[in-house]
Amino acid sequence: MPRCMTCPDSLDISRPPSGSDHRALRRVLLVAALGLAQCGDSGGGGSRVDSIAIVSAYPQLTFPAPVFFAQAPGDPARAFVVSQLGTVYAFAHSANASSSAAFLQIQGLVTDDGGEQGLLGLAFDPAFAANGYLYVNYNPNFDNSGSNPRRTRIARFQVAGNPDVVDPATETTLLEFEQPQDLSNHKGGWLGFGPDGKLYIASGDGGGGGDPQNNAQNLNTLLGKILRINADGSVPADNPFIATGADEIWAYGLRNPFRASFDRVGGELWVGDVGQGQREEVDVAVSGGNYGWRKFEGTRIHNATDPDPGNAVAPLYEYDHSGGRCSIIGGYVYRGSALTARVGQYFYADFCSREVWALRRNGADVDIDFIGTVPDNPSSFGEDLAGELYITAFDGKIYKLVPG
Repeated sequence: MPRCMTCPDSLDISRPPSGSDHRALRRVLLVAALGLAQCGDSGGGGSRVDSIAIVSAYPQLTFPAPVFFAQAPGDPARAFVVSQLGTVYAFAHSANASSSAAFLQIQGLVTDDGGEQGLLGLAFDPAFAANGYLYVNYNPNFDNSGSNPRRTRIARFQVAGNPDVVDPATETTLLEFEQPQDLSNHKGGWLGFGPDGKLYIASGDGGGGGDPQNNAQNLNTLLGKILRINADGSVPADNPFIATGADEIWAYGLRNPFRASFDRVGGELWVGDVGQGQREEVDVAVSGGNYGWRKFEGTRIHNATDPDPGNAVAPLYEYDHSGGRCSIIGGYVYRGSALTARVGQYFYADFCSREVWALRRNGADVDIDFIGTVPDNPSSFGEDLAGELYITAFDGKIYKLVPG
């Protein structure tokens, strides 16, 4: 059964919470409620400065283990939700939607080993309306043999003929890389197209407390990185580490980037990187950037015995685990029209406290505003074609940010 996607390693997520253990996390499909109290504005920072509501976007729909929401270019009538279990669902992009259907069904290909694995990411080709291409990030079935190890696969599928169903036989593998064979967490999972038309991929450090193999700083492994490939799986000639490391690496020093997104205006890549046990961070990633893990967790030294890499980029913003906070869920810079006072601000959430904030730059500093609380643990943000923001949650619902 799927579990928390972003939990600190110290949390026991194999059982439901009991008593006052408000930091213990339930599995995705557990029926019992967490019963977490709403946290105040301290720690995460900020105060409410305007009225924004977090409402059910599709009240009649519920999805198993939803981990992403999206729309496809040129297809404004439909919306799509990714289930960690191995299905992409399609449904009418309407608050009155009453049914959904499997658009891509690859549950038989996706590992059922649990943890933070499964079908984790979806990206539609910018030219989807013409070519029908969609891309996914998932962990295939494995048996720990030399020929079938635990791994991450980036694959392309194609809508061909029937616009409502993707044939799994159209799969083309673009990239595969091995994961630690005995660890099921820190797989990252996001992927998306940048303004340069390249496909970017977020990869976690592979799991285990403290990145035991120091993967994030190792330029010869694809773990703990932001990767960049062409839409056909080849490597762009201007990737920064072609001469000194793995060709696909674009940025490194990340623990578990969950999630990332490109700003529609200006094209900056925003990353929410989950911390070890004390700090959560927001990064604005650049080509060749080193974001410090495992030497640094945010701005604090995590591993004193590691040498200082000398080129670590400090996060744009970090917060601690006060108030029951535990794991950042990266979001989007808002570019919609409904929340006029929030255009250009970055929205993100915390898995444990369920709080949502907006970050706005203020010269060299940032200001943080508390927005509200998601009814259940948030697993991801999503964005529709109009730039409005949605949140998938572990109660199976899709929520939307609207004027309050």
